Amino acid sequence: MGGSKKKAEKEKPLDKMTVKELRDLAKESTDLTGVYGMNKPELVTEIKKARGIVEEVSGKTNSTVREIKKKMRELKVVQATAASEDNLRMARIYKKKIIRLKKQTRKA
Repeated sequence: MGGSKKKAEKEKPLDKMTVKELRDLAKESTDLTGVYGMNKPELVTEIKKARGIVEEVSGKTNSTVREIKKKMRELKVVQATAASEDNLRMARIYKKKIIRLKKQTRKA
């Protein structure tokens, strides 16, 4: 009756963990640096790489919000230069592209 069998704690799937749990896991089990600057998808990806788990790649690749915002910043610079050179037609075109990218960030 005194048999105390300890059940091996089953680890939650990485996708179901919170960001705090993922950061703790990354600090303890891997040699990742900069875990506090990463968001959840980045943490999951890096932990899977460190553990040697192959991620399933879907056929459709969605840009991350960070990538889209980087494109938006680049376009804003180009738009500002076009506006300062009195090229209003190109400035409007760049503005429309920025608006489309902003809509993509809302969907992502």
